[in-house]
Amino acid sequence: MVNNLIIIGKIIPSVNSMYKNFSQSRLPIKTGKLLILITTALTTLLLVIGLPTVTTSPVVAQSNTSLLISAAASLKEVLVEIQPLYQQSQPNVNISYNFGSSGTLQQQIEQGAPTDIFISAAKKQVDTLEQKGLLVTGSRNIIAKNRLVLIVPKNAVGINSFYSLKDAKVKKIAIGEPRSVPAGQYAQQVLEKLKIWTEVKSKLVFANNVRQVLASVESGNADTGLVYATDAKISNRVKVVVTADEKYHSPIIYPLAVVKRSKNVNAAKEFSQFLSSNQAKAVFKKYGFILP
Repeated sequence: MVNNLIIIGKIIPSVNSMYKNFSQSRLPIKTGKLLILITTALTTLLLVIGLPTVTTSPVVAQSNTSLLISAAASLKEVLVEIQPLYQQSQPNVNISYNFGSSGTLQQQIEQGAPTDIFISAAKKQVDTLEQKGLLVTGSRNIIAKNRLVLIVPKNAVGINSFYSLKDAKVKKIAIGEPRSVPAGQYAQQVLEKLKIWTEVKSKLVFANNVRQVLASVESGNADTGLVYATDAKISNRVKVVVTADEKYHSPIIYPLAVVKRSKNVNAAKEFSQFLSSNQAKAVFKKYGFILP
């Protein structure tokens, strides 16, 4: 830039001298034409020396978007597998998961924990958050359904129905904590409908989420337990004794909603919609979930 200014400083006096010489000469050139000639020469010289020009270039958005999904523990495998499928078309969206019991996740959201999407294993928790005005209106959607099953360790014998839970040889029955774990709520409903809740209550071992119930039965720390069909499907250390009749418990559904406090509501809505796409549905079916 400095060198260009030095050159210009040399050019302008030369041009002035050129004009003066032409003016004093006897050549038949009119003043107007002379000025045009000089101006053209000056412009050409400026272009030749390459004065810097001001240009604008488009700004390309490079910022990444982060989403935190708080989801029921029973959805862990399916959501982890869906994540890269979504990121194939949305590589700038970073997804993180917070898995736990639906009741605990609900309380975290109520207490202000950062969450973009909430996926519960029951409608009760989503209903509560909606009533408190913590969810984006119109963002609710049911993405899957499930069944409740009674499981035992792979090589166990002697337990072949829910009524077997009353037998003296059955010492520990694992279920989710009914106050915060939907699987535990469904389990209590089934046992009450079968009129054996009171008889087996002293044998119950409560877990913080449905995956802890599965782990207890796998390890043999519990003789039996009630989990979702999809939980039993991912384990080769347990077997299903019986599937609970759906008339004995509330519908096992997985409602989803975008949290109003989210800083990326539009991105959260897009991911929510993807969970109902054909790609996502195929993964849900793979893990034994029932499509709504």
